[in-house]
Amino acid sequence: MGTPELPVPDGLVLRPFRGVRFAVEDPAKVTSPPYDLISDADVEALLDSHPNNVVRLILPCSTPSDSSSTAHHASEPPAPPAHRLAATSPTTDPSPTADNPSAPSTPPHNTTDTIPPTTDDTPATHQLTEPGAPPHFRPDASSPTGEVPVEARYAEAGRTLKAWLAEGMLVPDEVPALYVYEQSGPSVLQRGLIGDVGLADPAQRIILPHEDVMPGPVADRLALMSTTQANLEPIFLLYEGGSGTATALVDEVAAKRRPLVTAHTEDGLTHRLWAITDPAEIAAINADLHHRQALIADGHHRYATYRVLQRQEHAAAREPGSSTPSTSRPDTSSPGEGHNSAGESSKADTNAGNLSQTPTDPDNTGEARTPAGDPSKAHASTDEPGQAQTNAGSPGAGRAGPWDFGLALLVDSAAYPPDLKAIHRVIPGLPLSEATERARSFWQVRYYDDLASGLAALDSVPEPAFLLAGEGGSRLLTDPDPVRLARAMPPDHSDRWNSLNTSILTEFVLPVVWGMRDDDRTVRIVHHDTDAAARLAVRTGGTAVILRPLAIEDVLAVAAGGERVPRKSTSFGPKPRTGLVLRTFAID
Repeated sequence: MGTPELPVPDGLVLRPFRGVRFAVEDPAKVTSPPYDLISDADVEALLDSHPNNVVRLILPCSTPSDSSSTAHHASEPPAPPAHRLAATSPTTDPSPTADNPSAPSTPPHNTTDTIPPTTDDTPATHQLTEPGAPPHFRPDASSPTGEVPVEARYAEAGRTLKAWLAEGMLVPDEVPALYVYEQSGPSVLQRGLIGDVGLADPAQRIILPHEDVMPGPVADRLALMSTTQANLEPIFLLYEGGSGTATALVDEVAAKRRPLVTAHTEDGLTHRLWAITDPAEIAAINADLHHRQALIADGHHRYATYRVLQRQEHAAAREPGSSTPSTSRPDTSSPGEGHNSAGESSKADTNAGNLSQTPTDPDNTGEARTPAGDPSKAHASTDEPGQAQTNAGSPGAGRAGPWDFGLALLVDSAAYPPDLKAIHRVIPGLPLSEATERARSFWQVRYYDDLASGLAALDSVPEPAFLLAGEGGSRLLTDPDPVRLARAMPPDHSDRWNSLNTSILTEFVLPVVWGMRDDDRTVRIVHHDTDAAARLAVRTGGTAVILRPLAIEDVLAVAAGGERVPRKSTSFGPKPRTGLVLRTFAID
């Protein structure tokens, strides 16, 4: 069956929705960090804080003994988290959460520590500093004995969500709204709008991705969204607001109106939420946003999942005799076509956002399809602010459904510049001494006795430069051999892309200097924390690669040019807190 033509927004659209919020005395206790930044210890702490913490939904807590039971009520103790199950070594379990589901079972550098495969949205720093911790999810339904099957975990999440709605733990707002969301704290102030963003093909250049996606996390989030029929966490979008109407109204609401929610979380931030329900204000916001572009700062896999789910639901609705959305078991097959054997996107896919091309798979989800008409001929409805319609004349044309939108936080980057941090690498089983010896043929190497001295030196030299850390101190790599570097960098990428430190790491250091692939079975990811990366390197007999953060202007320029930076190149913050407002399709 072919993929039906889909609704196409003709600009950046943020539709109001009826938010679903927790009815608790202290809303902070039921919130959590984003799902992919939560460690085992974090889950314990979150559930100790409140048995109805949203982590029960985003990381379903089922075990073989309770997966068939009904959802737990507020008075019942929480079920044991799924991640407490026995870990499976990556040397014997090719987890589909890795970059490449078909990667060989033994990584080039083995280690006696069991390092979990990680999620690909932005893997948890804490998770990766806890060797031996099992993965939070495993999208393969044929999981090994002793692990909770994926269907059971997501069925539990769906039952829990329904139970909490039925008993009043979760309560929908009376009318649709756009929500002003503020995060504030020491040296932190970020405000934006939470709403239903119209799903645009990257080729339309309305919503720009800057990273490729991998099939495992998309399959995982697709299973959760399909089963719960909900968006439980907003993605994070940035746009250049130019002191426009939307930004002015956001600031006015935050300054003059009483918030719906105020939550003080353990990270020292205060979160506040307001609802904008006035149709005139919502229309003014969308008029201001309509001609703008948004960059996906965080949530590439969830945005790709939104679009896969959209196609899945439209296809199900077109099946003969079908008059209702699909409620069958979600398709969690690996949507990984378009990736090479190393799990990386092919060079042809890198420019999928370029309008001069006709991408078969702009989200790297493996589903070839025909572009849904000319975006310039799509029209937004005028009788409901922010409501997109399908293309005129398309099969089943009419008002768009809930799957044609996704929950998103939209922030004006000019008014509230984001915090862009580096993401570091650890290569288990590659000792610092060996990594250094191999690098000496390609780079100038400086030796330092400790991490602090090496970090100070890294800050003082021009790019490209990397700090290696592990047993025995740290080593600074500078001044690469220009001929070998130029030969390694792909000619079909722009000079700006080829100058990024993450591009040089991916294309030159890892494959040429050290002879390995950049995938989750070989390279571990640690967010921000240089000390944690160094400790993990020591524990695993490996080497940490410390990077400086990319420049925001470089990320924006690469995305605007239709390219995508290498995986795990950026970590934008502050990320939205999960659980302040949820979106369910039935209530939306």
